[in-house]
Amino acid sequence: MKLSAILLQAIYLVIATAALLFIGSWLTGKYAFFLLLNGDGGRVADWLFRGWTYLGDGIMWVVAFLVTFRYCKNRWKLTLFCLLISTLFSQTGKQLLFPDALRPAAGQIAISQIHTVPGVTLHTSNSFPSGHTTTAFTLYLLACVFFPGRNTLLFGFCLALGVGYSRVYLAQHFPTDVAAGMLVGVVTVLCSLALENVLSAQKEKAT
Repeated sequence: MKLSAILLQAIYLVIATAALLFIGSWLTGKYAFFLLLNGDGGRVADWLFRGWTYLGDGIMWVVAFLVTFRYCKNRWKLTLFCLLISTLFSQTGKQLLFPDALRPAAGQIAISQIHTVPGVTLHTSNSFPSGHTTTAFTLYLLACVFFPGRNTLLFGFCLALGVGYSRVYLAQHFPTDVAAGMLVGVVTVLCSLALENVLSAQKEKAT
């Protein structure tokens, strides 16, 4: 399975950023690092990140399939694999491996210390990994597969990173949850590409 230079660069960028989040949490402390990134950015930031976070919502898979069928119709299975595998990994982490992972608003930090955004419901459980971040970075790397170019690499990364940061800014996740979601995105796309490659090889043998 050969990966394009753009996809490899994107993967290295994601892994390096996730590592920085893990290291920052380790050096500063999980709660202190969260509070540092969760700081109040004002009403404009509240409005911006409240909307930005939806780029990691499940509805974005509908957009992904529409784009796939419009520009890369013959690779629709890859998009399907990414959806299924990312969901499997994310939910396995949340429900089975780390069911007791609590979110920032669950009482570990005084609510008075946390910046909250009006209108955003604060969840308290199933924190690890961040599902929105998983979706955002899976779609980002998938975009690098379909549209390998410098604009996709950089602009797409900024969009995905904004989703990850929004989860901390909106007090829904710790930075470590976001970092894990980023890595799940990497593993998802690599597994999906490997599966697509296996199916393609089997199809060639059959013909």
